Amino acid sequence: MIERIHLAIVQQVEAQGSLTAAAEVLHVTQSALSHSMKKLEQLLGTEIWRREGRNLQLTQAGQHLLAVANRVLPQLELAEERLQQFAHGKRGSLRIGMECHPCYQWLLKIVSPYLKAWPNVDLDVKQKFQFGGIAGLFNYEIDLLVTPDPLYRPGLQFEPVFDYEQVLVVAKDHPLAKHDFIEPQQLIAETLISYPVDIERLDIFKQFLIPAGVAPRRHRTIETTDIMLQMVASERGVTALPKWLVEEYAEKLPIKAIRLGEHGIPKQIHLGTRENDTVLDYIKAFFELARKPATVAWQQQNQ
Repeated sequence: MIERIHLAIVQQVEAQGSLTAAAEVLHVTQSALSHSMKKLEQLLGTEIWRREGRNLQLTQAGQHLLAVANRVLPQLELAEERLQQFAHGKRGSLRIGMECHPCYQWLLKIVSPYLKAWPNVDLDVKQKFQFGGIAGLFNYEIDLLVTPDPLYRPGLQFEPVFDYEQVLVVAKDHPLAKHDFIEPQQLIAETLISYPVDIERLDIFKQFLIPAGVAPRRHRTIETTDIMLQMVASERGVTALPKWLVEEYAEKLPIKAIRLGEHGIPKQIHLGTRENDTVLDYIKAFFELARKPATVAWQQQNQ
């Protein structure tokens, strides 16, 4: 019964002082405005105004309607503004799934400037065990997937945003530290430490050891990068990590990065999202920030 236009009319008549002025503000004719309010009065069975000479005086019902208008109209305007922001990708929630442990350190370089640039977008980061990998995109558990190993599926879009090299990490006093690069056979006697993921997803196995038919003496897993590199620095084993990450830790730990094979193992961090979401501004902005020159400069500094 009561429509938004009725609330706007009551509010503007009170603010402007006359039907004519209110009609101009609302961009309607005075007759249309009068007809709309007369119809509402008939539906409600009560008057909104009483005319006193040339002035309109709100009735008790009209005063109540004005109070409702002053309370509800700002809320409706704010709701419309927020919904338009959602529709145009200016506001929302960006849920990021991390499918590799070292990617977290890379993500930290992006998150701070992104949050500053997009104050109306909430950000949440989930580790793989919290969202189930690529299925998280299909199930709408996450909006972005950060991974070094994209799985291309219809309805998804992946894009490389960061180049790096996977290297072997050893203690500075380790016998292998004197080499510029190593061959798979040199790891036969080593304890290889990795994150707790399937061997098929570990580059040092699938791109280096398995093709050569070689296995390390022992393989153990550790959840955190800090503990893993502390173990390496204490000569409890060796590991494989992105070169840029190793060089950051090498400033505070006695460790060294060594190329895996003469030509190394080049890798990329990819961002993946649903194709339908690529039009959202706040998702496009995250991709752009991940590729921007500042990120490239940081990448070059750590190569």
